[in-house]
Amino acid sequence: MPEKNKADRRYDLIVWDWDGTIMDSTPTIVHCIQQSCRDLGFKVPDDSLASSVIGLGIHDSLRRAVPWVDPMHFQKLTDRFRFHYLAKDHELDLFVGIRELLEDLRSDNYLLGVATGKSRVGLDRSLKHHKMTNLFHETRTADESFSKPHPGMLLELSDVTQVPTRRILMVGDTTHDLDMAANAGVDAIAVTYGAHPPDTLKTSKSLAHVDDVPQLTQWLKDNLQASI
Repeated sequence: MPEKNKADRRYDLIVWDWDGTIMDSTPTIVHCIQQSCRDLGFKVPDDSLASSVIGLGIHDSLRRAVPWVDPMHFQKLTDRFRFHYLAKDHELDLFVGIRELLEDLRSDNYLLGVATGKSRVGLDRSLKHHKMTNLFHETRTADESFSKPHPGMLLELSDVTQVPTRRILMVGDTTHDLDMAANAGVDAIAVTYGAHPPDTLKTSKSLAHVDDVPQLTQWLKDNLQASI
């Protein structure tokens, strides 16, 4: 990681999406959406549609994943999704190398944040399970702020950390993350190992696309410091 001289830094706060960026949860989320529909006798979305909504709040996700379902059934669908997800949540792993990357950034005195479509209960449960509760300085979830791509979560993180948006970097795996960053006036980098494929990510603004955690680590090493 770069030297700890803050005067040379391009960014002070690095904000991370959770599912598909830090945690390898995309296949599980897709499965839970599909199984919930099967349980209730609804048409099942294919993998592409189900994965496209990852990153949004749960209600927005289900509305987009199964637009053919009457809204009166969304609560039942939400309940079934939570049932299936909770049964798998403890089995989910972080992407290899991501913990070490975050710990290195923290030790270099970068502020770390999370902006996620998860609920507060869900994020806190995952942070506790993975022993990462004290790793992040501030976090925001979709049920306590606006859902992506609204800029609300990033603007709130900017306010509470007193870091201007021009000195914030967003790391995410979906167009929802990248569009949220653009709407907030925040730079973003796209990781292609999560929910949205590279061709989809290219439709949104980002500084770069990286294919795995080692590439992400190298990009951060090369770009967190300001150009001389």
